[in-house]
Amino acid sequence: MTKPTQTPFRPAWQNWRGLAIWNLYFLFKFGLLWTGYLNFHPLDNLIFMAWLLFPLPSEKLHKIRNLISIPIGIALFWHDTWLPGPGSIISQGSQLAGFSGDYIIDLVTRFINWQMVGAAFVMVVAWLFIAQWIRVTVIIVAIMIWLNLGSLGGPAFTVSAPATAGAAAGAADSHAAPGSAPQAEGNSEIPAQTGAPTSDNLASWLDRFYASEAKRQTVFPTSLPADAQPFDLLVINICSLAWSDLQATGLDSHPLWSHFDIMFKNFNSATSYSGPAAIRLLRASCGQPSHTDLYSVAGNQCYLFDNLAQLGFTSELMLDHNGVFGDMLKEIREQGGMQAPLMDQKGLPVNLLSFDGSNVYDDAAVLDRWMKNTAQADGQRSATFFNLLPLHDGNHLPGNSKTADYKWRAKKLFDELDAFLTALEKSNRRVMVVVIPEHGAALVGDKMQVSGLRDIPSPAITHVPVGVKFIGMKAPHQGAPIEITQPSSFLAISELVARSVDGKNFVADTVDWNALTSNLPQSAMVSENSNAVVVEFQGKPYVRLGGGDWVPYPQ
Repeated sequence: MTKPTQTPFRPAWQNWRGLAIWNLYFLFKFGLLWTGYLNFHPLDNLIFMAWLLFPLPSEKLHKIRNLISIPIGIALFWHDTWLPGPGSIISQGSQLAGFSGDYIIDLVTRFINWQMVGAAFVMVVAWLFIAQWIRVTVIIVAIMIWLNLGSLGGPAFTVSAPATAGAAAGAADSHAAPGSAPQAEGNSEIPAQTGAPTSDNLASWLDRFYASEAKRQTVFPTSLPADAQPFDLLVINICSLAWSDLQATGLDSHPLWSHFDIMFKNFNSATSYSGPAAIRLLRASCGQPSHTDLYSVAGNQCYLFDNLAQLGFTSELMLDHNGVFGDMLKEIREQGGMQAPLMDQKGLPVNLLSFDGSNVYDDAAVLDRWMKNTAQADGQRSATFFNLLPLHDGNHLPGNSKTADYKWRAKKLFDELDAFLTALEKSNRRVMVVVIPEHGAALVGDKMQVSGLRDIPSPAITHVPVGVKFIGMKAPHQGAPIEITQPSSFLAISELVARSVDGKNFVADTVDWNALTSNLPQSAMVSENSNAVVVEFQGKPYVRLGGGDWVPYPQ
């Protein structure tokens, strides 16, 4: 009888195998890293590579390891991208469920970059060809070691970070006055930014920023003087409108922007989602809180419309939508402190259907109803918060599931707002109009986010145009709008309202516009959502995801 042949024992060092098809996995990553599309974590990837290379005595164990490695590799790849983390996706899950099927398909197709698909195909062919003569695993391991050596002592590795960060900073400041610094030097309202932009320094500075902002607030008068003049305040809060969107559509030269008396050219909305944006605006009378603190009770002095109510202004609330999606109306009431009843929407013509299929009413009709419902009587004052979303991604015309063209929707809205301001001027009604977007639409994506994705509040999304118009003045402003180029946010709007609250500028023979607009509160560029924070430090933007390390924002 022939005895079965036994496989001779081999020491572990003789069981080395190459990375095989995992070479492609790392090659794809290196390619994306080189072009700036990854937030690469060198040590995590080195550990994963060591796990794949560790010698195993049998082919069966090797195959089992490969199967186990597939979900690990996918998770690590996701971790290395700028895509939203699991926590963010879960928190937005209920909202995603409200999207129409056509809109979800539209969003998914935006993630497909056909140039990258073509480059990946070339990489596969090149690997198959070169692997006939060269041990590609050796090259991959060498690159991985080099990346780890290059990242020692610093945060996650990003290729060409300083240059791309500078480009992002330049884009964010493209509408600031020539020569103006993005971060005002020596400004006592903004904590000093000293030292190298390391993760520890950035985290420490952000803590100082929050501590400083917690002490800031607008001081409103306890009462109005006897000769105060009544007027109305109308705050128009527009979803999905940033300077970058205006540039992308060529609508930055629309006549609407020259209609204002004051334009904020360097205004930071501090978030890229609607609910937090509305809360921040409604709490404009205090310094900028963290995203988490937005959902805690604030002091009474922080609520802009409450401060006005103490001075005799009647609060009004208008929406051109139902406020259901994302609990928008609920957040306006519970976190924003706006308890005024919602202005009647019955009979309003429908302009668009939202991304969730609900009605978006015609804004010209809503504003016309406001003019009729809040007609001024002797001694009456009103303060109205109007939130509108015709520019939101995914909105479409009734009977057509395809997203309506953004430029067409924006031009229609701007034409309507321009005509509304003209109609107000003809009525000679005293109104202070503040147009202030929630955040941008992200029409042009970047290396962190595709077009329309706003999970990370990039400078291009949070740098928004803000205009103020005084209507019914005895001595109206003449000429081009006054430009506020200092870094500003909601506290500056609250201060401007407080300076105007007595209404005397409406009846003055001359108005000291310099006194009205000088030395408004300045605010550092800090923007955040639940899972991401972006700050401008020494003129360049940096981002932190999920409480991890700070890295330069890639543009």
